[in-house]
Amino acid sequence: MILRCRLEELIKRSGLRKDFIANKLGISTRQLRNYEIQKNYLPMDKAYKIADILGVKVDDLYEWVKEG
Repeated sequence: MILRCRLEELIKRSGLRKDFIANKLGISTRQLRNYEIQKNYLPMDKAYKIADILGVKVDDLYEWVKEG
């Protein structure tokens, strides 16, 4: 099982602009993209903030999926 980030999907569903979200988090849009593609994992404080912005639970930001 691997941990998959659902951030990109949740942002698209929200209809919010990435630059708006990044600004609210105090990060660049590039850093937000790094979280989306799992180049970096969200720090816990940012995870709670983005979950609040998107209207989801922190648990919804990632999901376990079977490999292969």
